[in-house]
Amino acid sequence: MNELNSSVRNVSDTALWVAYFRALETKRPDALFRDPFAERLAGERGFQIANTLPDGNNQEWAWMARTYLFDQFTMRVIQEGADLVVNLAAGLDARPYRLNLPASLEWVEVDFPEIVSYKEDILASEKPACRLERIPMDLSDVQARRALFADLNRRAKKIAVLSEGLLIYFATEDVVSLAQDLAAESNIQNWVLDLASPGQLKLMQRSSGKQLSEAGAAFKFGPREGPNFFVPLGWEPIDIQGLLKTAAQFKRSPAGLFPMTIGRTGAPGDFPWTGVCLFNKR
Repeated sequence: MNELNSSVRNVSDTALWVAYFRALETKRPDALFRDPFAERLAGERGFQIANTLPDGNNQEWAWMARTYLFDQFTMRVIQEGADLVVNLAAGLDARPYRLNLPASLEWVEVDFPEIVSYKEDILASEKPACRLERIPMDLSDVQARRALFADLNRRAKKIAVLSEGLLIYFATEDVVSLAQDLAAESNIQNWVLDLASPGQLKLMQRSSGKQLSEAGAAFKFGPREGPNFFVPLGWEPIDIQGLLKTAAQFKRSPAGLFPMTIGRTGAPGDFPWTGVCLFNKR
């Protein structure tokens, strides 16, 4: 993880890229969130990736908005009674350390073994605000993740799942399988995820997507149905917030881009749209 090769080698490297943008936001005097661990977690490679990928350093507003919205939805589900948060493909997220969480909350992070090991090394001397467990796992291992979900279902009464920056790398059939696996567990009640429209997916594939594809991290999932894609799979969209609209709210959106708002029954189609959605179990 420490070699200074500027190209993206695999999907795990995207976590360094995202941490770099969280570090940039943290340094702003008007920062929407503070992540004092992001710079250490991103390291020199995070900086190099952001400044080497085509358009890799032009989306700061989007990463800011996504992190902010996940923060807001995370605190909302906890305030509404979630006693266990499961962060799938947690990457280099540091929410258990930087958010004002109840000490009684249980937080479980799941990601590739190399990411878990790297993160544990960087944060070894830090103390999380709640009970934190990290589980090394490839989420494409269906049997292993089903066993994990069943175990977690026995450990809590109301579970909230986060999947930030995960589904876009899945094929449609893999998203369907994951959604059904989560819905099958009675105590998994909330799911916070980010979603891109087909139009946005095409834009991303034309820019940094080519290099990411060559590294085995291709952008794949952007359903035409929008959030309604998940309704037949057992999930009801409760709140949908666009990244561009959020960035515009805080005067961070790029000049010339105008936000589109979609409701719980809307679908952006070919319009470029990316947002964060809160779902409840149907």
